[in-house]
Amino acid sequence: MMLTRREREILVLLRRDPLAGAQSIADALGTTRAAVNVHLSNLGKKGAILGRGYILRQEHAVVVIGGANVDIKVRSLAPVAYRTSNPGRSHTSPGGVARNVAENLARLGTPTHLIAAVGQDAAGERLLTETQAAGVRIDHVHRGPHPTGTYTAVLDADGDLVVAIADMAATDALSPEHLHAARELIGHAGLLVLDGNLSPRVLSYVLDIAAATGVQTLIDPVSVPKAALLAPLFATGRPVFAVTPNVAELGALTGRDLDEDAAADDPELIRAVAVLHERGVRHVWVRLGARGSLLSTLDESRVPLEAPPAEVHDVTGAGDAMLGAFAHALLGGADPVDAARYGHAAAALTVATPATVRPDLTPRLIEDALNAPLRRTT
Repeated sequence: MMLTRREREILVLLRRDPLAGAQSIADALGTTRAAVNVHLSNLGKKGAILGRGYILRQEHAVVVIGGANVDIKVRSLAPVAYRTSNPGRSHTSPGGVARNVAENLARLGTPTHLIAAVGQDAAGERLLTETQAAGVRIDHVHRGPHPTGTYTAVLDADGDLVVAIADMAATDALSPEHLHAARELIGHAGLLVLDGNLSPRVLSYVLDIAAATGVQTLIDPVSVPKAALLAPLFATGRPVFAVTPNVAELGALTGRDLDEDAAADDPELIRAVAVLHERGVRHVWVRLGARGSLLSTLDESRVPLEAPPAEVHDVTGAGDAMLGAFAHALLGGADPVDAARYGHAAAALTVATPATVRPDLTPRLIEDALNAPLRRTT
């Protein structure tokens, strides 16, 4: 991308003030508004600026698209008794798979844009305020007529998930038309992360942009029902860099009945992984819970990874931390196996706190956890 001297001067001004108008740029450079508009148009064609507000192209920026909602977590104080009232504690916080992944990325220092849908209500306003305060760019979040989504999770006394209910009407209503203004941003992303809360129509639209522009895409299926809807979208003509299912989601993606307690070397699990490779997925990272994970690559290499020891306080957000840290490490030049280990460390640090996204998460914290001697148990 060759820029003229004047184009480089304009980029310097835009880095200082991305919302600078053409007239203020013209005044600063001693030229005319019409001339600046021509230069801005050329900068857009060259991909140096993107979309509204003259968003500057960032080679290592991540665009995350998917769910943003309010998390309501209810934890029992004793073993759960079904079909009756249980004493417990509740906590409300910003949530949503895509939003959580975006916040994890931003806290790790990766420039991150979130594309999602929230309501025109107080919950949506609070969600956006807190997400932006964490360092996430929210320019392309759609404010729609549906109430901001909620995710209500019931946890047992040990912090493990018993059941969850997701009200995602706002995300369900997100359409390709709402993403049209962000297509240049998507096409110039250093990495694209999608969650399965998106409708197949939106996912298809975004995957087509990524395929046409060569952007590497990571997909989190989110749940078994969502994974079943995702399955038809995988095709060799739209290659996907990585998919991160658990065993049940892997079964839904491939139409196979898998044992949820399957080990990393289970033949049926390996055959299911091979199906996704045949459909154009380069890396399949199967999450095995406390047993770790399996990272399988298209060249037939398979690497089982152990989960680091962790004191579990709350499992909510562990997968989002894994995916965010994985993406951060990839952009930093790590190979997928080391990036997956980095993700495991971030997840272990997250489940040790009551927060869905650990507020003090930093690269140094993860690196210290990776370098700490393993604790031995008897």
